[in-house]
Amino acid sequence: MAEKTHLYLLWTNDNKLTAEKMVFMYTVNSLIHGWWEKVTLIIWGATAKLAAEDKEIQAMILDAIEKGVAVSACKACTEQLGVTEEIKALGVEVKYWGVPLTEVLKQEKTLLTI
Repeated sequence: MAEKTHLYLLWTNDNKLTAEKMVFMYTVNSLIHGWWEKVTLIIWGATAKLAAEDKEIQAMILDAIEKGVAVSACKACTEQLGVTEEIKALGVEVKYWGVPLTEVLKQEKTLLTI
């Protein structure tokens, strides 16, 4: 089996301290230190609202994107929470993630859920 080189991090916990001390610390450092070749951070659920409203979280998202983390958000979540435009304005990809997440799981890709 080939070595897995792409990490998907599904971020559903809207705790700001967890975002700072785990989500962004790990995703960014994973690329800086070469632990993973590619990192995709998926914003899902309550984290979409947090990202749309919190300036410090927005700065962390922008920094992660600048450092190479692919950041994407669940479109159904952003629509239901009324924050799609705010999330897009950060440069975050917004798409329906139900099918792609199912494929990540079925293909046994590396997924970390926070």
